Amino acid sequence: MKRCSLFVILTVVTLLSAAVARAEIKLSSIIGDNMVLQRGMAVPVWGWAEPWEKVKVTFAGQTHRATAGKDGKWQVKLDAMKANTKPQSMTIKGANTITLKNILVGEVWICSGQSNMAWPVRASNDPDLEIAAAKYPHIRMISVPQVGTQEAQNDFKGQWEACTPEVAANFSAVGYFFGRQLHQTLDVPVGLIDNAWGGSAAEAWIPRDVLAKHDRYGALLKQWDDLAAKYDHDKAMAAYRQRRAKWQDAAKEAKAAGKPIPRAPRAPRNQLTGNHRPANIYNGVLHPTIGYGIKGAIWYQGESNSSRAYQYRHLFPLMIQTWRDKWGQGDFSFYWVQLADFMDESDQPQDSAWAELREAQTMAMSKLKNTGQAVIIDIGEGRDIHPRNKQGVAKRLARWALAKDYGIKLVHQSPTFKSIEISGNRAVITFDHVGQGLYSFDHRTKVLGFTAAGPNQSFVNVDAKIIAKDKIQITATALKQIASVRYAWANNPKVNLYNRDGLPATPFRTDQWKGVTEGKETR
Repeated sequence: MKRCSLFVILTVVTLLSAAVARAEIKLSSIIGDNMVLQRGMAVPVWGWAEPWEKVKVTFAGQTHRATAGKDGKWQVKLDAMKANTKPQSMTIKGANTITLKNILVGEVWICSGQSNMAWPVRASNDPDLEIAAAKYPHIRMISVPQVGTQEAQNDFKGQWEACTPEVAANFSAVGYFFGRQLHQTLDVPVGLIDNAWGGSAAEAWIPRDVLAKHDRYGALLKQWDDLAAKYDHDKAMAAYRQRRAKWQDAAKEAKAAGKPIPRAPRAPRNQLTGNHRPANIYNGVLHPTIGYGIKGAIWYQGESNSSRAYQYRHLFPLMIQTWRDKWGQGDFSFYWVQLADFMDESDQPQDSAWAELREAQTMAMSKLKNTGQAVIIDIGEGRDIHPRNKQGVAKRLARWALAKDYGIKLVHQSPTFKSIEISGNRAVITFDHVGQGLYSFDHRTKVLGFTAAGPNQSFVNVDAKIIAKDKIQITATALKQIASVRYAWANNPKVNLYNRDGLPATPFRTDQWKGVTEGKETR
C-alpha cells in the first residue's frame, strides 16, 4: 500500500512538473539582453507559451498584454519610443517571469548577403587599429548561424552583445563600419543583425512558393528537385570515408618512402542543406528574425549570381519586395553594394558577366523605392574576390542611410548616365548626380574606361574628356558612326571618373544588345 501511494505521489509530481515546464514562456533569441529596439515605430516583442496563456510585457513605463494562440505564439507591440542610451529592463510575465536587461532604443539594421558582407573586421584593412578602437557600448551586435533548410525555422542560437574589441573582431566588417558611422553621426544606439552567408545565391533568400509563382524559375526549381530526388548524402559520405582510408594508407607509404604526400580527398558538401538551394537561407536564417523592428537592410551579394545576370534583373527586386512583404513594416530602406572590380585588369573592350550583374543591380533602383546602390568599381582587388577596404564600402552605404533616412545633407549617389547625343564618331554624355562636378582622377581632363561601337557591335577604345560639370565628350576615331557607348564594361576595368565628392561613376551602357548571360536560368 505504501509503495502504491508513493508511486501515485511521484506520478502526480512528475505530471505537475511537466505541466509547469510546458507552460513556461519562451522568447525568440532576437529578443534578449543587450538588444537595441528600433525607435520611432511600434516594436514587436514575441515568444511562445502554452496555448491561450496570458502574457504581460512591461518596458519603459509601458505595459502590454497578449494571449498565446493555439500554436502557442504570442506577440505584443510596444508604443513608439525615442532613442535612449540609458540601459533599461524588460519584464515578460506569464506562468513564469523573464527579465531582460541592458536594453537600448535606437537604430536597427540588417547586414546581409554573401562572404563580402560576412567578411570580419579582423581580416579587413588595419585590423589591429580597428579592433583596438572598437569600444562602443551603445553599438549592439547579433549574428545568426548558417542553417540551410526547406522548413521554416522560428528561432536560432544567438545573443545580442555590446561592441567590444573581442566582439567586433569577428563581426561583419561592412556591418560594423556602417553601424559605427551611423552611431558617430547620429549619436544614438545602433543595433546590427548579421545574417550573411558566404557564397550564397539570391534565390536561397526567397521562399520557394514565391519563386514558384513565376515561370522563369521553373527550370531552376526543377534542377534542385531532381537533385533532391537522387542525391544520397549518407552514400556520398560512405564513399568519402573509403577514399579517406585509402588516402591514409597512401600517405603513410609516401611518408615512409620520403615522397610527397598526396592530397587528401575532400568531404562532400550536402548541397541540399547548403547556401544555393532556393529558400534554404530564407527558412533557416532570415525567417527567425522576420518581424523584429528595423530601420532597413544593407546587402552585399551578387558574385554567386553573376553567371545569371539577366535573371538577377527580376530575382533581386523580387527578393527585396518579398522581404518587405514578409516583414509587414512597409517599404523599409534597402541599400546594396554593387560588385567591385575583380580578376585581371583590362583597358580593352570585353564582354563581361560581372558587368551585366552590375547593370542588373543598378536597374533595381528604378524598380523599387527606398533603395540605393554603393558603387565600388574603384576599390576592388583583382587577385581577391574579397576587397579588404571594407571601411570605404561601409562609408558609401552610410551616405545613403544618413542622407535618405536621417535627413543629413550629403552627396550619396554616384554619377549615373542620363543621356547621350551622337554626331558621327563623336558623342556627348550627360550625367546625373554629379555633386560638385565630374572629376578625372590622376588626369586633368582625360577619362579612362569608355568604349564605343558602330552598328556592327564591335567595340573600340575612344578618347574621352570632361567638357562641363556634368558632361563627357567621346571621340571614336576608328568609327564612322557611334551606335553605342559603354563605361567600365569589364570584369576589372581601368576607370578614373568620379564626382568631386569622391564617388565613382556608375558603370553603364547605352545599348541593349544581347549579353553573355542572357537566357541563362539555371546553375
